Amino acid sequence: MPERTKILIVDDSAVVRRMIAGILESQADFEVVGEAPDPFIARDLIKKLNPDVLTLDVEMPKMDGLTFLGNLMRLHPMPVVMISSLTEAGAAITLDALSLGAIDFVAKPRMDLIHGLSSAAEEIIEKVRIAARARLISRPATPPPLAVRTATQFRTTDRIVAVGASTGGTEAIRELLSAFPPDAPGTVVTQHIPPAYSRAFAARLDKICSMRVLHAEDGGRILPGHAYIAPGGIHLTVRRSGAHWVCRLSDSDPVNRHKPSVDVLFQSVAESAGSNALGVLLTGMGSDGALGLQALRDTGAFTVAQDEASSVVWGMPGAAVKIGAASEVLHLDRIACRVLQEASRP
Repeated sequence: MPERTKILIVDDSAVVRRMIAGILESQADFEVVGEAPDPFIARDLIKKLNPDVLTLDVEMPKMDGLTFLGNLMRLHPMPVVMISSLTEAGAAITLDALSLGAIDFVAKPRMDLIHGLSSAAEEIIEKVRIAARARLISRPATPPPLAVRTATQFRTTDRIVAVGASTGGTEAIRELLSAFPPDAPGTVVTQHIPPAYSRAFAARLDKICSMRVLHAEDGGRILPGHAYIAPGGIHLTVRRSGAHWVCRLSDSDPVNRHKPSVDVLFQSVAESAGSNALGVLLTGMGSDGALGLQALRDTGAFTVAQDEASSVVWGMPGAAVKIGAASEVLHLDRIACRVLQEASRP
């Protein structure tokens, strides 16, 4: 029998701890080795039990989850899945947690918590399983200072960049977009993210990037120097309208179990922009985006997949590489430069 994944649950609610334990213990490959009501007890149990994965509540007494996570990643790095409240404040804290090194998160509702956790059982199992196999990657804490960036001349009237990501993607997208200058081609982004979190994600990127970063709106023009984040729970597509590209939002069914779907975005960009597009597929679990990247490459577009070494999970980019959809396979810190080089070609 293969070794089971050892899991430590950290949550101040005994009811929540037992519910999460019950969900995880239903899986033959999981073993819940301990439960902790606060970070101080968790710290001792980590030393004693050496778990493979930690589930961590954001809001706890004695020490908040973010402070504990920061200390943990500095002193004893390990895969962490955050349990976060499904609120605007919870979204901001969750994005902080991802920037500190958490692999992923599960959103829990404040109301009807028991039913909410039960309905999220499949998601909890999947994300803990992904975390157990994920790669811990150190990211730069802050982007380069805006003052040192210089603008470059791009064919901005006929170039468009399409980006897709999932697990590990919020930080990978931050690193990519923060390296783009203020006159970069218009950029559209699909990240697998819940509806309550996408607007906060766009606002956070807007504060640190030279480009303007906006939450995509239906019918909004795609302008140079702007990036548009797909709303959670809605597909983002790109269509031509006269001399301009515009964002179109669709409430159609999930694709590859995802909504928004990277394949939906990439397919629409392939149809609308063809070889004028540049496709970027970043870290993520599964295969969403692989066929869409292939569609882009088939039109003559430049396509790039993030390499395995810099990906938290090399599922989506790996699937694209396997079918030959990527023109190049690059470390994350090289992707922005190559995309900008290709965008500046006559």
